Amino acid sequence: MSLPNNIILFDSICNLCNCWSQLILRRDSEQCFTLCRVQSDAGQYFLKQLNLPLDTYQSMILLERHGDSYHSFRRSEAALRIISRLPQPWHSLTLLRYIPRPARDWLYDLVARNRYRWFGRQESCLLPSGADQQRFLEDVPEETPDELI
Repeated sequence: MSLPNNIILFDSICNLCNCWSQLILRRDSEQCFTLCRVQSDAGQYFLKQLNLPLDTYQSMILLERHGDSYHSFRRSEAALRIISRLPQPWHSLTLLRYIPRPARDWLYDLVARNRYRWFGRQESCLLPSGADQQRFLEDVPEETPDELI
Protein backbone atom coordinates (compact mmCIF):
# COMPACT_ATOMS: atom_id res chain seq x y z
CA MET A 1 0.00 0.00 0.00
CA SER A 2 1.36 3.41 -0.90
CA LEU A 3 0.36 6.73 0.59
CA PRO A 4 -2.23 8.86 -1.25
CA ASN A 5 -1.24 12.02 -3.14
CA ASN A 6 -3.38 14.51 -1.19
CA ILE A 7 -3.90 14.04 2.54
CA ILE A 8 -5.96 16.35 4.73
CA LEU A 9 -5.09 16.22 8.44
CA PHE A 10 -7.98 17.32 10.66
CA ASP A 11 -9.00 17.30 14.33
CA SER A 12 -11.73 14.67 14.58
CA ILE A 13 -13.06 15.80 17.96
CA CYS A 14 -13.81 19.28 16.58
CA ASN A 15 -17.38 19.63 15.28
CA LEU A 16 -16.35 22.30 12.74
CA CYS A 17 -13.53 20.10 11.43
CA ASN A 18 -15.91 17.14 11.17
CA CYS A 19 -18.42 19.22 9.19
CA TRP A 20 -15.60 20.33 6.88
CA SER A 21 -14.49 16.72 6.35
CA GLN A 22 -18.08 15.66 5.61
CA LEU A 23 -18.35 18.45 3.04
CA ILE A 24 -15.17 17.20 1.37
CA LEU A 25 -16.47 13.62 1.31
CA ARG A 26 -19.71 14.76 -0.34
CA ARG A 27 -18.24 17.24 -2.84
CA ASP A 28 -14.92 15.63 -3.79
CA SER A 29 -16.49 13.53 -6.55
CA GLU A 30 -13.09 12.75 -8.11
CA GLN A 31 -11.87 11.54 -4.71
CA CYS A 32 -8.73 13.67 -4.90
CA PHE A 33 -8.40 13.86 -1.12
CA THR A 34 -7.83 11.34 1.60
CA LEU A 35 -8.80 12.39 5.12
CA CYS A 36 -6.59 11.66 8.09
CA ARG A 37 -7.62 12.21 11.71
CA VAL A 38 -4.72 13.80 13.64
CA GLN A 39 -5.64 11.47 16.50
CA SER A 40 -4.99 8.36 14.36
CA ASP A 41 -1.62 6.59 14.10
CA ALA A 42 -1.14 8.08 10.63
CA GLY A 43 -2.05 11.56 11.87
CA GLN A 44 0.42 11.30 14.73
CA TYR A 45 3.09 10.10 12.28
CA PHE A 46 2.57 13.15 10.04
CA LEU A 47 2.50 15.58 12.98
CA LYS A 48 5.87 14.15 14.10
CA GLN A 49 7.20 14.57 10.55
CA LEU A 50 6.13 18.23 10.66
CA ASN A 51 7.61 18.75 14.16
CA LEU A 52 4.19 19.78 15.46
CA PRO A 53 2.65 19.07 18.87
CA LEU A 54 0.90 15.72 19.05
CA ASP A 55 -1.88 16.82 21.39
CA THR A 56 -2.89 20.36 20.35
CA TYR A 57 -4.18 21.13 16.87
CA GLN A 58 -4.53 24.68 15.62
CA SER A 59 -4.70 24.16 11.88
CA MET A 60 -5.98 21.82 9.26
CA ILE A 61 -3.02 20.66 7.15
CA LEU A 62 -2.98 19.65 3.51
CA LEU A 63 -0.15 17.39 2.40
CA GLU A 64 0.42 17.29 -1.37
CA ARG A 65 2.77 14.78 -2.89
CA HIS A 66 5.58 16.30 -4.94
CA GLY A 67 7.74 13.47 -6.26
CA ASP A 68 8.91 11.30 -3.37
CA SER A 69 7.98 13.73 -0.61
CA TYR A 70 5.10 15.90 0.56
CA HIS A 71 4.72 19.65 0.74
CA SER A 72 2.54 20.90 3.58
CA PHE A 73 0.04 23.75 3.47
CA ARG A 74 -1.64 25.16 6.56
CA ARG A 75 -4.35 27.54 7.60
CA SER A 76 -6.09 29.56 4.87
CA GLU A 77 -3.72 28.36 2.15
CA ALA A 78 -4.65 24.73 2.85
CA ALA A 79 -8.37 25.55 2.83
CA LEU A 80 -8.11 27.46 -0.45
CA ARG A 81 -6.08 24.72 -2.14
CA ILE A 82 -8.72 22.19 -1.14
CA ILE A 83 -11.62 24.39 -2.25
CA SER A 84 -9.94 24.97 -5.62
CA ARG A 85 -10.37 21.24 -6.38
CA LEU A 86 -14.06 21.11 -5.42
CA PRO A 87 -16.92 21.86 -7.83
CA GLN A 88 -19.02 25.02 -7.84
CA PRO A 89 -20.20 26.82 -5.82
CA TRP A 90 -17.28 25.93 -3.50
CA HIS A 91 -14.66 26.52 -6.18
CA SER A 92 -15.72 30.17 -6.50
CA LEU A 93 -14.48 30.76 -2.94
CA THR A 94 -10.93 30.62 -4.31
CA LEU A 95 -11.47 34.32 -5.04
CA LEU A 96 -10.58 34.76 -1.36
CA ARG A 97 -6.95 34.29 -2.48
CA TYR A 98 -6.99 37.96 -3.44
CA ILE A 99 -7.23 38.84 0.24
CA PRO A 100 -3.67 39.13 1.55
CA ARG A 101 -2.55 35.99 3.35
CA PRO A 102 -1.90 37.72 6.71
CA ALA A 103 -5.53 38.89 6.81
CA ARG A 104 -6.85 35.45 5.75
CA ASP A 105 -4.68 33.69 8.31
CA TRP A 106 -5.71 36.12 11.05
CA LEU A 107 -9.36 35.20 10.45
CA TYR A 108 -8.48 31.50 10.19
CA ASP A 109 -6.61 31.69 13.52
CA LEU A 110 -9.52 33.49 15.19
CA VAL A 111 -11.91 30.70 14.21
CA ALA A 112 -9.35 27.99 15.08
CA ARG A 113 -8.80 29.39 18.58
CA ASN A 114 -12.54 29.52 19.26
CA ARG A 115 -13.81 26.52 17.30
CA TYR A 116 -14.54 24.32 20.33
CA ARG A 117 -16.41 27.13 22.08
CA TRP A 118 -18.37 28.21 18.98
CA PHE A 119 -19.04 24.81 17.35
CA GLY A 120 -18.50 22.31 20.16
CA ARG A 121 -16.47 19.15 20.36
CA GLN A 122 -16.95 15.41 20.60
CA GLU A 123 -16.02 13.46 23.71
CA SER A 124 -14.19 10.97 21.51
CA CYS A 125 -12.93 10.89 17.94
CA LEU A 126 -15.50 10.34 15.25
CA LEU A 127 -14.59 7.30 13.17
CA PRO A 128 -15.38 6.96 9.47
CA SER A 129 -18.49 5.04 8.52
CA GLY A 130 -18.20 1.86 6.50
CA ALA A 131 -19.03 3.60 3.22
CA ASP A 132 -16.38 6.28 3.75
CA GLN A 133 -13.69 4.13 5.35
CA GLN A 134 -11.60 3.84 2.15
CA ARG A 135 -11.38 7.68 2.04
CA PHE A 136 -9.55 7.77 5.40
CA LEU A 137 -5.93 7.08 6.19
CA GLU A 138 -5.61 5.58 9.67
CA ASP A 139 -2.20 3.89 9.53
CA VAL A 140 0.98 4.37 7.52
CA PRO A 141 2.55 1.40 5.72
CA GLU A 142 5.54 -0.12 7.50
CA GLU A 143 7.80 0.61 4.52
CA THR A 144 7.09 4.36 4.73
CA PRO A 145 10.38 6.32 4.93
CA ASP A 146 11.23 8.24 8.10
CA GLU A 147 11.64 11.51 6.16
CA LEU A 148 8.62 12.27 4.00
CA ILE A 149 8.02 15.95 4.48
